[in-house]
Amino acid sequence: RAGVRLFDLGQPASAELATLAEEGNTAPLAALLEGMSGVNDVQSSGGLLVPGGSVTIRVRTQGQFDRVSLASMLIPTNDAFVALNGVEGPRGRAMMTLIAPAYDAGSERNDETCLSIPGPFFAECGGPGGGGAAMGGEEGYVHVHAGIHGIADLVAAERDWRNPVARVAIQRVR
Repeated sequence: RAGVRLFDLGQPASAELATLAEEGNTAPLAALLEGMSGVNDVQSSGGLLVPGGSVTIRVRTQGQFDRVSLASMLIPTNDAFVALNGVEGPRGRAMMTLIAPAYDAGSERNDETCLSIPGPFFAECGGPGGGGAAMGGEEGYVHVHAGIHGIADLVAAERDWRNPVARVAIQRVR
């Protein structure tokens, strides 16, 4: 419903959103949302989506439950995520296409080191990233992400992006 938001720019991320942004773990945020009276349905894609890939997810809507939110970690990053935040859905059967930026949860310093970024095999790391806890230097609030800069292990020429980072199509299918 209107008023349900995943985050507010300039404010701290919830612990559940920070977990998603840092680890890719959707369970805490899903549980939080499922417990809210203003949320009708929560779905997960269930896996990694490669750059340029796509996934179809169906969510139930009804009556005043006419908003859509989406959040997913960007890999490999410290705490970047892509999101739609309480967007009003399309009317009728029209398809609505939205362009989504990358956000920084502000919960972990963007050190770009293999030890602090979880995920699958990364050439720069010689294997999967390690993950890890925040070590200080976090921004402390959600903001638009500035991308990968090659300040440590990640190679900017291979990993950087410029916003937006996703195209989301929403269509009522009944």
